[in-house]
Amino acid sequence: MAPQTFKIASIPADGVGKEVVAAGRRVLDVLAEQSGGRFAFEWDEFPWGCGYYEQTGKMMADDGLDTLKAFDAIYFGAVGWENVPDHISLWGLRLNITQNFDQWANVRPVKFLPGVQSPLRKADDTELDWVVVRENSEGEYAGLGGRNLSGRGPGNEVALQTALFTEKGCERIMRFAFDLARTRTVKKVSSVTKSNAQQYGMVLWDEVFNRVALDYPDVATESVLVDAMSAKFILHPEDLSVVVASNLNADILSDLGSALAGSLGVAASANLNPERRFPSMFEPVHGSAPDIAGQGISNPIGAIASAALMLDHFGLHDEARRVEAAIEAATASGALTRDIGGSSDTDAVTEAIVHALQTALTPA
Repeated sequence: MAPQTFKIASIPADGVGKEVVAAGRRVLDVLAEQSGGRFAFEWDEFPWGCGYYEQTGKMMADDGLDTLKAFDAIYFGAVGWENVPDHISLWGLRLNITQNFDQWANVRPVKFLPGVQSPLRKADDTELDWVVVRENSEGEYAGLGGRNLSGRGPGNEVALQTALFTEKGCERIMRFAFDLARTRTVKKVSSVTKSNAQQYGMVLWDEVFNRVALDYPDVATESVLVDAMSAKFILHPEDLSVVVASNLNADILSDLGSALAGSLGVAASANLNPERRFPSMFEPVHGSAPDIAGQGISNPIGAIASAALMLDHFGLHDEARRVEAAIEAATASGALTRDIGGSSDTDAVTEAIVHALQTALTPA
């Protein structure tokens, strides 16, 4: 029987993105070797990013989106460098992909790993495990607005940034969150808004949430203002299971969750087009980290955990759990990069995870 071959577009992009994508590819290729011919990965790497911009004036090729449509998934590193303004690098590459491919569900698990010290004291003796579901296509990052009236002279320019909330957009991300909650031990969805101050878009969000919740009587719910939820992440994280929020609010909260887990370096994410009309994209949450890029000390765990999310997307659920278990075995053994209190470099942590995968297949 021919192996099932998954075509993956690799976009390391900038800075440590190159290092961590290479680490994730190493782990996935080891899994394929261990599969006994059941599946394989076919990689195509693209040089897009700020280096490409410096050469061409563009963050990606003109036909880049058409090219990417042919792939089963996209494996992304990190974007951003000092030679390109952040809003150009982000909108020119990452958001260009997520918006055009309608990757409307952004999933960001918050994982507390053995051997990684959390700044949260409650993590020492409490089982904590939650996931942030981020509306990824509209909200505050819809790109609506503009800058005007600069012709009236210095100090008179006006900038408008408009958040977009549609009933359909709110409903689909909420149903996604409820469906996810049904698969978890704690079946609960926490909705986050700021509807006391944002009386149009956020109130629509609240109303849609209350309506959708009626279709899921088996799932507990709560609606929490974003400032109160920020406090809850720290004071009562044991009450959380699935947190659903708008583009901006979920972006901030998921970074807070990752910091509480020890570092942004361990945080994974999936940008999903659940209908599979377009390829989905998997990437670590961290940025390009120019201060440590090229030194071989970046944390590959976020990228490798994102690869596990990609395996789930492919239906390789047992393999995804094996990768997650291997990450936990590696951190428990002391294979930790500098950002999480260790001294191991990128390659050492990657090889510790590979060793855990190989050891798990060896009979005791």
